Amino acid sequence: MSKVWFVTGSSRGFGRQFVKAALERGDRVAATARNADSLSDLVGQFGKAIHPLTLDVTHKAAVEAALREASAHFGRLDIVVNNAGYGQFGFVEEVSEQEVRAQMETNFFGALWVTQAAVALMRQQGSGHIIQISSIGGVAAFPSLGIYHASKWALEAMSESLAQEVAGFGIKVTIVEPGAFSTDWGGSSAVHARQNDAYAGLRKAMAARRSGASYGEPVGAANALLRIVDAQNPPLRVLFGGQPVDIVKGLYAKRLETWAQWEELSRAADGK
Repeated sequence: MSKVWFVTGSSRGFGRQFVKAALERGDRVAATARNADSLSDLVGQFGKAIHPLTLDVTHKAAVEAALREASAHFGRLDIVVNNAGYGQFGFVEEVSEQEVRAQMETNFFGALWVTQAAVALMRQQGSGHIIQISSIGGVAAFPSLGIYHASKWALEAMSESLAQEVAGFGIKVTIVEPGAFSTDWGGSSAVHARQNDAYAGLRKAMAARRSGASYGEPVGAANALLRIVDAQNPPLRVLFGGQPVDIVKGLYAKRLETWAQWEELSRAADGK
């Protein structure tokens, strides 16, 4: 049986690849973008299998209306993919209040509004799968991306609680944590804070590190996501790409080592 998807941020990058992969295998998709005209070529290719919707995920009422429309249009929603988001670059001291709030409004609150509306619909139908597109940046943190990391760590924490809350309703939750891929996440989609010269050396070092990075192909991520949504017991968390696999192994080994070194103090903090 074909599945019905609702995908945010479908105009480019991961979102567009997810939509194409689903449509190419015969699924139906409610695809959202800030400008639904960006999906016109997919409508021409796949016809009624795709239902384009104009949506800004930061508008809660609009999100709720879009989910209701998609559910009514196709009769149900099997998979909801929270993909809309962008990268905010800038050292913590540099990022303005407006930039911080805008990052959280899209990456966290936007995903939260979609999640809440999706759960309400899926709970009634007794099934569903919510896919949260996070990042290796939802597990590890690096200089110049502190606010982006904050938005993804918030998304992951909320989603882990959510998974426990909705399991009894037949709803599954998966947090996807990609590494570096050949999308425009670090290009035209990104926002850069006003630079402080105090960080010039560190900024140069971070730029050099990024220039040597190896990038995965979004079509590979799309194929991987199909395997996730078809799995009988999908994971709560899954890494996309070899780079994040290598990163988390070292990261968690170091965390466990540090906690073990300070275990005596940790237990003494009980005051018992």
